[in-house]
Amino acid sequence: MTQSQRTPADAQPQRAVANSQTLRTPADYQAQLDEKSERLTQLFTGFNPPSLEVHASPAEHYRMRAEFRIWHEGDDLFHCMYAPATKEIIRVDHFPTASLLINQLMPLLLAGLRPHPVLRRKLFQIDYLSTQSGQLCVSLLYHRKLEAEWQQAAETLQADLRAQGFDLRLIGRAHKQKICLGEEFVIERLTVQGRELVYKQVENSFTQPNAAINEQMLGWALDVTRGSEGDLLELYCGNGNFSIALAQNFRKVLATEIAKPSVDSAQFNIAANGVDNLIILRMSAEEFTMAMRGEREFNRLKGVDLKSYQCNTIFVDPPRAGLDDATVKLVQEYDNILYISCNPETLQANMQLLGETHQIARLALFDQFPWTHHMEAGVYLKRKAG
Repeated sequence: MTQSQRTPADAQPQRAVANSQTLRTPADYQAQLDEKSERLTQLFTGFNPPSLEVHASPAEHYRMRAEFRIWHEGDDLFHCMYAPATKEIIRVDHFPTASLLINQLMPLLLAGLRPHPVLRRKLFQIDYLSTQSGQLCVSLLYHRKLEAEWQQAAETLQADLRAQGFDLRLIGRAHKQKICLGEEFVIERLTVQGRELVYKQVENSFTQPNAAINEQMLGWALDVTRGSEGDLLELYCGNGNFSIALAQNFRKVLATEIAKPSVDSAQFNIAANGVDNLIILRMSAEEFTMAMRGEREFNRLKGVDLKSYQCNTIFVDPPRAGLDDATVKLVQEYDNILYISCNPETLQANMQLLGETHQIARLALFDQFPWTHHMEAGVYLKRKAG
């Protein structure tokens, strides 16, 4: 048999590795959280920050998204991952990192796929997107064209899983092909400081992976900006996750996002949450910087009077690379800066310039990714006197 048709000889002990997270204790989690807190504190000690605010995650079932490669063994198949160091295949029957909803669906989905060669053939990956509201979107990825026979079998599978109580949407993906058996999105509901917020989350688009931490980040952002005067500018707004929550603290909010699916979701979310003081522009941060400086005109800004906004607060949640130099200089022009970072090292690098004009008023650690070295950080900066 070829490698793609068989399980490695050491699959059984590797399965134990995949499920070993169930042996971790609350003390283990607290120890790794303490280590992250110390590391983040040391990273920003040169900027004389206030005491670090630490936001803990649930130790298990915190991740609302999960992606698994699919390993085939004859007519059988199972979820798997690749060990980063050795590239060995790790069979995954139970994944404590993922939400309970994903864990409940995983074995039942495989059981539904196994009897149908048309659904199994050249299936190489399954992507799960779950919500706290109970909705699921599952994408089946193939190395072949999907035909009418596949769609018929997939519709039967979806109906069977829905009959078992799953609020499920199945999607088939292949090269230049996408078949949606219903909606290609889920509706998430988050509770932030006693208020329910509704968010449309589209398959294959970015969403915050840890819903519990997302609620804490939104609550923290609301807290640090409470009592703000003037307007808010947000760059990299995604589906409006932060801007929709923060709109209540400002007279008006102007936000930018470049990805069209995220902009479309943001417009849906604005309406769903009854927000009437928020405008989303489809622009990159770099383009918006040029527009604000009058260096270039954009048709997308027709009808938008930038001069009518009195933005003295800016919010940024950039990619891991952080802010480019031009955007850092733009950000420095605002009295108050709210910066959420998925990479504290690049945030610290940006602080070398931002620290010349602003001081850290609040510093927070959000444990978005427990059991890994990754940290999410938040800083609220205020302009230095004089």
